[in-house]
Amino acid sequence: MAHAGSQVPYDPLVAQDHDDDHSSHHNTLHSHLNSNTYPPSHSSSSLPPGAYLPPVGPPTGGTITYNTPYRDTPSPAPHQSTEFGAPTPGFFYTDQPGTRASYASGPSIASRGSAYGSIAPLHNDRTDVRASGYTDDQWGGSKEASGHSTKQHQAGQLYEKDNLYEAPRAKSKRKAKLWICVVICALIVLVAVLVPLYLFVFKKKNHSGGGSNNGNSGNNSGGGHSSSGHGDTPSVLTWGGDGTIVTKDDGSTFQYNNSFGGYWVYDPANPLNESARAQAASPPISQLWKWGDDQIFGVNLGGWLTLEPFISPALYQPFEPDAVDEWTLSEHIQTRDGNLNAIEDHYKTFITEEDFAMIAAAGLNWVRIPLPYWAIETYPGEPFLARTSWTYFLKAIGWARKYGLRINLDLHAVPGSQNGWNHSGKSGSINFLNGVMGVANAQRTLDYIRILAEFISQEEYRNVVPFFGIINEPGTGMNNFPKSSIQAFYAEAYRIIRNAGGVGTGHGPVISIHEAYFGLGGWPGFLTGADRLALDQHTYLVFQDQIQQPVTAFPTIPCESWSANTEASLNAFGLTGAGEWSFAINDCGLYVNAVGMGTRYEGTMDGKPRTGDCAPWIDYTTWDQSTKDSLRGLGLSSMDSLRDSFFWTWRIGESTRGRVEAPFWSYKLAIQEGWAPANPRDSAGQCAKLGSTVNGYVPGSLQSWQVGGAGAGTVPSLDSYPWPPTEIGGVANAATLPMYTATGAISTLPGPTPTQSGNGNSAATPTVDFGNGWANPDDTTLMAVPVSGCTYPNPWNAVSAAIPACGVLAKREPAPTAAPAPAL
Repeated sequence: MAHAGSQVPYDPLVAQDHDDDHSSHHNTLHSHLNSNTYPPSHSSSSLPPGAYLPPVGPPTGGTITYNTPYRDTPSPAPHQSTEFGAPTPGFFYTDQPGTRASYASGPSIASRGSAYGSIAPLHNDRTDVRASGYTDDQWGGSKEASGHSTKQHQAGQLYEKDNLYEAPRAKSKRKAKLWICVVICALIVLVAVLVPLYLFVFKKKNHSGGGSNNGNSGNNSGGGHSSSGHGDTPSVLTWGGDGTIVTKDDGSTFQYNNSFGGYWVYDPANPLNESARAQAASPPISQLWKWGDDQIFGVNLGGWLTLEPFISPALYQPFEPDAVDEWTLSEHIQTRDGNLNAIEDHYKTFITEEDFAMIAAAGLNWVRIPLPYWAIETYPGEPFLARTSWTYFLKAIGWARKYGLRINLDLHAVPGSQNGWNHSGKSGSINFLNGVMGVANAQRTLDYIRILAEFISQEEYRNVVPFFGIINEPGTGMNNFPKSSIQAFYAEAYRIIRNAGGVGTGHGPVISIHEAYFGLGGWPGFLTGADRLALDQHTYLVFQDQIQQPVTAFPTIPCESWSANTEASLNAFGLTGAGEWSFAINDCGLYVNAVGMGTRYEGTMDGKPRTGDCAPWIDYTTWDQSTKDSLRGLGLSSMDSLRDSFFWTWRIGESTRGRVEAPFWSYKLAIQEGWAPANPRDSAGQCAKLGSTVNGYVPGSLQSWQVGGAGAGTVPSLDSYPWPPTEIGGVANAATLPMYTATGAISTLPGPTPTQSGNGNSAATPTVDFGNGWANPDDTTLMAVPVSGCTYPNPWNAVSAAIPACGVLAKREPAPTAAPAPAL
């Protein structure tokens, strides 16, 4: 929802005269362009289809910095303002040494011309390029059929952003000759300007910062430039493809390598630009994701903002065996250092901008980011580092926008612990929907869901964060709470999120609910008619009896285990995917089960019989090619059987011994060492190739209401799930339990704020609205907080606590908020 008086910066928009499901949502942001915005708007009435709308030149001078929340010192941002108009074309194919060639423009790079090796146009007057397999042919068919010669075709294959150029149309011979003259003149200018620039600026630039480990093409693709306007200060690229140089906020650089046709975009004058694309086969951020049609090839950034011992063992090892979760780790670090700076240092270094570039370069198009509730706040007695990880989640939004990646925001840890596992914040008892404080902790969780939903539903963020996993792995599969209580929680969260962002395509995120260990088959019929409700499963092979098969037998196991159930859920429930899976074929690895827990594989956990020795599975340097090929096959069949999925996890940190000791779980390591799929899209048809069970879901077959279309939001059963629930785990009558009261002030999350520094010329800063943190100004219900004067049991240890005399039925929650009107 637009904010009154907001000024939305210019975002490149391709003028169209046809409908496109992936681009129609632009109208909201671009409707704000007026004479008061920077830069001034342009009239598109006289522009032909496919024409690009360049902005007026930006103001100059000054340094833009970003004040992120809860920081005394702003972090630096790029120093230059720039114009982001139609980009300068890349070089045409030439046999001259040292001259770069654009994709598919000459025989020297003909091998790149696969369905994922270059950029197809985003818009085409003749056909929907998304439906044509992202062909590399700019003309949408054979050169002979389109009437263009080979030379014309090569000349037409400009740099990656060929979507910015006018679609081919018949011209007179006179016009053709005129255009030939124009092209020749343009080439002369390009050679005169760009060759010296390349020789004296980019060739001399220090390519520091660590490049992507993927896509070693050696082909510089060129890119757009910005100039600081300060004399001899060299310009920096504001967008580019394979081989271009990326300048980071701190001025350091690295080379962007992406052999899948992706391109990055970052314009300091327009930091909300959404033109970036992870790969040619994935839509740019500016186009709506087609749920049930486009495929998610995702990876988790686990252990970054929500710590886990096996992902960041070096943080925990100094306190072994006492630090077993983030709660106890925080206590020990605070005792040792007198502060929690070590945890923020981890945020700063564990995942960086280069990781986002590498993820796109690996052929992946989504990231799932686990975020704990303490990114928002903590209550007294909770030892976590509060209100800090949000700063780094904002950085993640910026990096994802820059490299064309979409974010699945996952609320990974909630008050009281939803499962008693270490990644919920505190190991031990479950106090969410379970025990005396089960409802109060759930109330508090719903408020945090609301705060996050209001933020990501803002138009500045909703295209980058279009997916919200509202709680990670509630329960343990051991009947900690009745199914009716988690259903009531999910229903109330649905009301809250749709109230924040609205109903229908482009309004708020997909809402992802975990199957809560009731199985995929336990959810068909739940909230039928709900707008974009997705079901999440986490598919692992190792947290039960170990599979006693050779590694070569594993590629078919995902097909046999998950294909049929996932297909059935897609057809019966709707959107279904896997938020987590891995390469693991056993539970070997440092702290994989927990600190001090041992492993089932070696028979040192849960009384399981010994299967084998973990040592060779921890030391990946001993793995032979057959092992790596089998793990790669396991990965391909997992992607094929699960369809939309996220690998757990991108990175495993080194132990204090200086090596990764849980190698099955690191996609980054798998890329470096050679057992990750070279191209995730090679997974298509993998189960069929193996002669195994196939997920036969047909892309595009979901019903309209399931993907935000007609009928979305008409949910007859919604009132069947009242909040609070009538019973929770361990308590048959939840009305007897203490609750919080809706009297607390509304909390909002800030976005990055541009401020002026340097020469102090405030007029030099472009007007950028990063939102106020709250998408729906009519959402004014106060937050649930403890009743004043009431002493509640410890909310983290109250399963069998005495029920206090106060707080029970005190100002119970009002009747459930009515869901917004359904989409037409």
